[in-house]
Amino acid sequence: MPTYRGISSEAFRHPLDRQAEQALRSLPGFDFIARKFVEFFAERPQLIYLMGNTIQVGPRQYSTIYQMFRECVRDLDIYPEPALFIEQNPSANSYALGKEHPCIVINTGILDLLREAEIRAILAHELGHIKCGHTILIQMAMWVMSAASVLSELTFGIGKFVSQGLIYAFYEWRRKAELSADRAALLVVDDLNPVMSSMMKVSGGSIKYANECSLQEFIRQSENYQALDEDGLNQVYKFLIYNGGQGTMLSHPFPVERLHYLRNWAVSEEYQQIKKGNYQRSPASGAVDVTSQTNQPEVETLRRQLDELQREIDRIKKSESD
Repeated sequence: MPTYRGISSEAFRHPLDRQAEQALRSLPGFDFIARKFVEFFAERPQLIYLMGNTIQVGPRQYSTIYQMFRECVRDLDIYPEPALFIEQNPSANSYALGKEHPCIVINTGILDLLREAEIRAILAHELGHIKCGHTILIQMAMWVMSAASVLSELTFGIGKFVSQGLIYAFYEWRRKAELSADRAALLVVDDLNPVMSSMMKVSGGSIKYANECSLQEFIRQSENYQALDEDGLNQVYKFLIYNGGQGTMLSHPFPVERLHYLRNWAVSEEYQQIKKGNYQRSPASGAVDVTSQTNQPEVETLRRQLDELQREIDRIKKSESD
């Protein structure tokens, strides 16, 4: 497996991730929310919970997983090594959290469903979140969303600062951050197929009928999904589904969409140059802070696109009610 010594997260960070973060930071209320998050949030209880309720992976505990994990940490040049926990949960899920004490949690459903190369892709994906410094913003997003859900009271004093636009922007950024983490997985695994098959299996894989699942068919499904955009109305429906049109807002892009983005990057010159060792370097792993960083033209373009979609949604709702 290739090792990317000294690599900066900016070497592989997806531009949509960067733009969505800039748009989020530019919104009124973000700086206040960031200060309140630092004031009230404590990650130690999460660590205590994981230490008490899961299995911490190490040389004599899930030793095969630990060896893969250490190799992924080395290949992405992450220091210090995050903690890794296995949680008893049949749902095929995983997540990364923590800033001072970063850690990754893998559900047993992942271990039972995936092959070792696919598990490596999951580990590298979550480490990609840590490398890019995503975890602090992800936790901030979860904190704000939780607070916003009980805003009949001014929870933590943030009620008047949490606009619907800010909530949308947090979700939009969370979805785009996944694209950067997928790139980290491809860099580490150095093989597109296990990364794509892990996405397929997490979407709807079955242990019993694994031999009846085809990666090529899933790729074709991804292509058919992209073709839906030829009808402009489908683009509106996609936007609605992502942003609560079916009851809840989605924190991840559809797997077929992630597949599309990653396949394009796998044949890009940028990816080839990174593999050759030509990449942006940094003495330390990436970290997202709470200072405002904006590239105004990109931010305004993204916000204008969202405004146009919102106007189209309002028009459709009005025509349906007439």
